[in-house]
Amino acid sequence: MEYLIGSDIGTSAVKTVLFDKEGTPVKSFSYEYPVWQPENGWAEQDPEDWWQGVKTGIRKVMEESGVDPKAVKGVGLSGQMHGLVMLSEKGSVLRRSIIWCDQRTGAEAEWMTEHIGRDRLVAVTGNPAITGFTAAKILWVKRHEPELYEACRHILLPKDYVRYRLTGDYATEVSDASGMQLMNIRERNWSEEICRMLGVDMDLLPKMYESQDITGYVTEEAARETGLLPGTPVCGGAGDNPAAAIGTGVFREGRAFTTIGTSAVVYAVSDEIRIDPKGRVHSLCASVPGKWTVMSCTQAAGLSLQWLRNNVCTEEMRKAKETGEDAYNIMSREAETVPIGAGKLIYEPYLMGERSPHLDPDCRGTFIGLSAGHERKHLIRAVMEGVSYSQKECVDIFREMGVNIEDMFLCGGGAKNPFWRQMLCDLYDCPVSILRSEQGGALGAAILAGVGAGVYPSIEYACERMIERKETLQPIPENTKAYGPYFELYKSLYGTLQSKFRELAAI
Repeated sequence: MEYLIGSDIGTSAVKTVLFDKEGTPVKSFSYEYPVWQPENGWAEQDPEDWWQGVKTGIRKVMEESGVDPKAVKGVGLSGQMHGLVMLSEKGSVLRRSIIWCDQRTGAEAEWMTEHIGRDRLVAVTGNPAITGFTAAKILWVKRHEPELYEACRHILLPKDYVRYRLTGDYATEVSDASGMQLMNIRERNWSEEICRMLGVDMDLLPKMYESQDITGYVTEEAARETGLLPGTPVCGGAGDNPAAAIGTGVFREGRAFTTIGTSAVVYAVSDEIRIDPKGRVHSLCASVPGKWTVMSCTQAAGLSLQWLRNNVCTEEMRKAKETGEDAYNIMSREAETVPIGAGKLIYEPYLMGERSPHLDPDCRGTFIGLSAGHERKHLIRAVMEGVSYSQKECVDIFREMGVNIEDMFLCGGGAKNPFWRQMLCDLYDCPVSILRSEQGGALGAAILAGVGAGVYPSIEYACERMIERKETLQPIPENTKAYGPYFELYKSLYGTLQSKFRELAAI
């Protein structure tokens, strides 16, 4: 039997899974670590924690499974995108990584827009200047920690630091690197123009690969620490969402996935590069060679429902504690008793500002239409609808760009709720599926490793063989029609309130 390992380096933990060649998880292990917040709006992690998590996870799954290291044909890495790792000439870490959710780089993002021009940034990198992307973080270090920047000889992304520890190679791949805002995503390589205009020395950047390519091999030292065989191939892997796309079966045009966790992402694959000139959604390189992706990210999806649960739904939480049932299930049943439109109550889910489809740090969550006749059940349904309207708005932008979506997969916590699944299906007006086994980024990374190591002939072959649908929903036409006027009103509200959000932020 042949085996593959996928490690998914997340923000809160590394999940490492040993899969057989049929995609069945044999053993898994999660290793948690902290996020450091030295100032308000900052977020940092210690790269050593990622390496400890991966090497511990690989050693655990190997020991507990009893699998012969010779049977492990490849290792794949998936990870949080946009984080900045800076290394010295000898490969030692110079500072904690500034990770994806850090918001300190507002001035740097503004400078990028003024210096390069918004249109040129979008045309080359696929995106306007964004605080969360890596380029702005590099500029922040150059400005605020110049001595440290001068000592830097290598810049890596989070999963690529783990690759360095496994193989000794400084390498990255297109799906993750395209979220640094230093690439020409059409050419699928570093942009000399953008790097020159930002003053970023291209010698600091790692060698670029496609996601399925072998980028190096496990060293003797890493083999001793992990229990792997020296010389085991390590493939390019992918950023967290591009890897999740492979692990969900989203490898060709027409397919997409929606994941609803704390935030929400809609991710679709395209056969050709498609860029939104307004910058409402992101365009990046896909983890499938010769393909690109369009991706949205909304900040407060599941977070909106969590906020409502914690601050308003005390009765539902009390019942959950008494019965042992999940409070979200109780809330969902109450929302289901309310007709579409939540009693003419609309919720705008901007608790944390917004990223897609409105790149606006100042907008905030809003209930419109609240009356004395509304009860908690109306608020619950309004929140679920508002989050769903946000995803629908992004999907409509995809379609406007020519990215056709005929087949949607749902994953994350929101996918576990049948009521929410049908709501999204009705709004998207296309079939929506959930998977029998949701392994996400770890499975995607393992599939890419399997293709690179020759276990599978292609990504498409592996996905069709290994990923199985559990259930497929069809849209209910009358529901799709009923949501229409509420959705149109929802869309108009941001434009109406945008200036007021700015005024409020300035007070």
